[in-house]
Amino acid sequence: MPDETTAPDGRAAPRPRVTVFSTGGTIASVPGGGQAAAPALTAADLVAAVPQMADVAAVTAVPFRQVASPDLDLGDMIALAQAIEQAVADGATGAVVTQGTDTLEETAFALDLLWTGETPVVLTGAMRNPALPGADGPANLLGAVQLAASPVAHGLGALVVFNDEVHLPLFVRKTHATSPATFRSPLTGPIGWIVEGRPRIALRPVARHVIRLPAAPQAIPPVGLLKATLGDDGRLVPAFAAAGYRGLVVEAMGGGHLPRAMVEHLAALTHRMPVVLASRTGAGEGLRGTYGFPGSETDLLRRGLIHAGALDGPKAKVLLSLLLAAEAPSEAITNAFAAIGIPGSLPPFRWPAP
Repeated sequence: MPDETTAPDGRAAPRPRVTVFSTGGTIASVPGGGQAAAPALTAADLVAAVPQMADVAAVTAVPFRQVASPDLDLGDMIALAQAIEQAVADGATGAVVTQGTDTLEETAFALDLLWTGETPVVLTGAMRNPALPGADGPANLLGAVQLAASPVAHGLGALVVFNDEVHLPLFVRKTHATSPATFRSPLTGPIGWIVEGRPRIALRPVARHVIRLPAAPQAIPPVGLLKATLGDDGRLVPAFAAAGYRGLVVEAMGGGHLPRAMVEHLAALTHRMPVVLASRTGAGEGLRGTYGFPGSETDLLRRGLIHAGALDGPKAKVLLSLLLAAEAPSEAITNAFAAIGIPGSLPPFRWPAP
C-alpha cells in the first residue's frame, strides 16, 4: 500500500507511521506442547493477525521483550522509552506497546513519566489469549494503532486503550481478574473512546509530568510496598531498612489510617528513607486533617510521612522509585507527590527542574 493518504483538501498526505513494540503477555500467548499458554507470538505475528491496521498506518513491528508482564520491571520501561525515542527519531508518528495486563497500569504510569515527546504512546493487551473464543487482543491492538495514528492523541503522553476505551495511566487500574472490561479509571472514567475506527478524546489532562533520569542510570533503588491490615503490629516495618530498601509505600486503611502499633515504627523509618502514605482502597484521595487519633492521617503526616494524594500503592511505588533513580532530594520527592498525586493543584512537575 502506498505510504500516503488523502488529506481533506484532496492532496496526498503522508500516512501515519506507527511502531508496535511487543513485550509478551496474554496477547502474545498460545498453548504449546500440551502446556498452558505462554508468550510465544512476536510483534510481527501480532501485526500480521490484524490486516485492517494497514488501512490505518504504515506499521513497523519490533520484538522488544517476550515475557509475562510480572517479569517486566522499571529497567525495561527505561529501555523501552529510549527505544520509542529512537523510533520517533527514525520517523514514527506514533508508538504502540503490547504487554500482559497484570502490570499494565504500572508500566503505563512509568512510561507516562519517562516519555518527554509529543508523539502518542499507547499501551494495550488482552485478557483472552489468541487460542480462546472471543480473543480480545486483535481488537485492542487495532484500537491502539488507530489512536496512535490519530492527531487527537498528539501531546497526551502515554495512554491505555482497552475495550474501545481510552484511559490515562495516572488513573487507570486493572479491576477484575478475568473480565475483558477489566480496565477502569475509578476516579475519572475514560477520557475517550473509539467508535467505527475513529478515536474520540473528550477530556484532556491538565498537566504532563516528567522525570528525566541520568544518561546512564544505576540500578533502580528498591522501594517496598506494605499493606496495612486488621491487627497489624508493624513488626515488618524495620525489616525494610534492614533488607536494603531505599523507600517505603504504606497502603493505609480508608482515608489514611493505621493501627497504633505501627506508628512508632514508621516514624523512626522516616529518618532513614522516604515513607509514602497511600490508601489501600484503590480510589479516592487520602485525607489530611479530618481525624486526630494516634495512627490517623493527621498524626502520620505530622510524623513525616509523605501524602500520596490520589495515587494508589503500586503507582506511588513507581513514582518514588523513579524519583530515587533520578536522585531527587527529599523536598523534590514531596513536591512530586503533591503535584502528581493531586492533579491540577500545582504546575507540572519536572525533574530535574528546567
